[in-house]
Amino acid sequence: MIELINVTKVYGGEKLAVDDITLTINDGEIFGFLGPNGAGKTTAIKMITGITPLTSGEILLNGKSITSDALNAKKEFGFVPDDPNILLRLKGIEYLNFIGTIYGVDKETRDERIKRLADKFELASDLGNRIENYSHGMRQKLLVIGVLLHDPNIWILDEPMTGLDPQSAFILKEMMREHADKGNIVFFSTHVLEVAEKVCDRIGIIANGKILFVGTVSELKTFLNADESDKSLETLFLELVNNGQAK
Repeated sequence: MIELINVTKVYGGEKLAVDDITLTINDGEIFGFLGPNGAGKTTAIKMITGITPLTSGEILLNGKSITSDALNAKKEFGFVPDDPNILLRLKGIEYLNFIGTIYGVDKETRDERIKRLADKFELASDLGNRIENYSHGMRQKLLVIGVLLHDPNIWILDEPMTGLDPQSAFILKEMMREHADKGNIVFFSTHVLEVAEKVCDRIGIIANGKILFVGTVSELKTFLNADESDKSLETLFLELVNNGQAK
């Protein structure tokens, strides 16, 4: 379970990026985190992962505090950032072995998972090359493989489909579903609302640092008094954000 309790982030003593949000993501679900640019999505994700400190509030990952028990809390999740341009001078296999070592994955298990996942994402023949020579999509796939090496309960994915070819995007969506169906959590942000509508069990919509809605797409229709079955999540999202309705 991921729990955000009265979480606030203020930059420079004046810029309110996240405004007293409370949110629970349950085991066994794919949760989509949606919002326009500058809404507070990335700031919230950086606080959940411990990259950015909280101004106030509390975040728990499977009961472990990201502030007071950060090391153990970080063992609970795997994180794919929206920018895959990291450690570019390493070879792909060096990066994966580095990640596996950090998380204490034994060599036999690590080698098996690297082979299986690299084959699945059609990256096996490129692992001997430096990451700086990878395309954006290849870097994205490498980060996804790295996240899965220690088999975390919680996946936190920031715009994970960006740059992926259709086949890889399809594989990732299947893996997300399988992971959640085993009682785990997939928490991901996306601007591709069609993807969110198809794969998410629940969604959360944030704008101007505030949570506007949490629930299913069907519940969003009820919330907006929009019973028309032909209304897409994109249409509902725009109605909610543009009207500035509060939860």
